[in-house]
Amino acid sequence: MTNPSPAIETNIRALGLLSGGLDSTLAARLLMEQGIEVACVNFHTGFCIQSHTGAIRNPKVGASPPRHDALHAAKTLGVKLHMVDISSDYVRIVTNPKHGYGKNLNPCLDCKIFMVAKAWEMAQKLGYHFIFSGEVLGQRPMSQRRDTFPVIDREAGVKGWLLRPLTALRMPETEPERRGWVDRNRLEGFSGRGRKPQMALAKKFALKDYPSPAGGCCFLTDENYTRKLRDLWAYRDNRDYSMDDILLLKAGRHIRPRPHFKLMIGRDQAENQFLSGFRKGRVVIQTVNLAGPLTLMEGDTSSPEDRLLACRIAARYSKGKDMDKVQLKVEHAGVSEIVEVSPLPAHELPDHWHV
Repeated sequence: MTNPSPAIETNIRALGLLSGGLDSTLAARLLMEQGIEVACVNFHTGFCIQSHTGAIRNPKVGASPPRHDALHAAKTLGVKLHMVDISSDYVRIVTNPKHGYGKNLNPCLDCKIFMVAKAWEMAQKLGYHFIFSGEVLGQRPMSQRRDTFPVIDREAGVKGWLLRPLTALRMPETEPERRGWVDRNRLEGFSGRGRKPQMALAKKFALKDYPSPAGGCCFLTDENYTRKLRDLWAYRDNRDYSMDDILLLKAGRHIRPRPHFKLMIGRDQAENQFLSGFRKGRVVIQTVNLAGPLTLMEGDTSSPEDRLLACRIAARYSKGKDMDKVQLKVEHAGVSEIVEVSPLPAHELPDHWHV
């Protein structure tokens, strides 16, 4: 790949990484204020909180579908948005990050390097002069530090070509600034975890409808989710995962009564409907003639005793939990049968079974 020509340019074009949050939106707007033609890219890794929520939580009748923040921000800004699915390539980032994990299973530094490299590759193919992001010095403990910014630039192969408009005055000049494409004096020098300067700038630009500035966007930072992912990896004795795995880890209660099988139990009607789409290859358990969850059993499901235990646990979470007997329909290996079990008492359901 080659760098853009150093010749004087008049129609400067920049490609930005847009999450849809306040910082990335402001970064784009700052450059637009200088007359730069801005377009953005949003990468789908498979771990986006909005994607999960949209897939699992169906909106009420008459309600608007869940908003995609990046699409909303691009529409507000009036810029083109490239939406790119990188989930298949992202597997190696999650399973074997060169720079390790954050507090949970968030490979933030490797993630940023990967996305910046992808954005730079796109920029050169599509004729953009440079790329930019909404990063702010000191805002994120793993990837937004003075010592990690040069690592990102170097390992992504973009040294000098990644501009961070919100924190630029605290950083060395980039190529777009040196070449006069961007007026450094009209950029910002934000730092730290506080968001008051960003919110003040949003007010100046009349930007009102944006997500909570301190909100998170990735399930890999969530302790409950990553505990389930670690459990999945421990059971399989490797770090592979599929897109189905990613989605299923978010839905329902996860209970592992035995090392060789796990239950996923819907917590409401929306989750029951969602889990129903993953019946193939799993034992499906549902109550008969009374309200109860849809339960999926996966792993080694060959033992009748294990399936009976799974039924008793499923009954425990049904409206019949205080009844002597509950009927359930069990679908296993293409065969459907009705079984009658006593719900498992609460004291026989230890906390360590809950993943």
